[in-house]
Amino acid sequence: MEVARLVLYQPDSPIVIKIIEPPADPTEGLGDVLLSALGITGVLVLGAVLLGLLLGTLMFWLRRRSASGPD
Repeated sequence: MEVARLVLYQPDSPIVIKIIEPPADPTEGLGDVLLSALGITGVLVLGAVLLGLLLGTLMFWLRRRSASGPD
């Protein structure tokens, strides 16, 4: 009996729900996120390649210098 009374109960005043718009997202979408991630990845790859070339050049130069010996 108690459950039936709760189910049939209707409030006298209506329940008003106000729906607000969410704030604008600073990123335009998934494309911007992917583009920035690829940009960061590109910078890291470029840095790794440049560092590898620099260290490789240094190693060849040191090896050639030590292999030639005193003339």
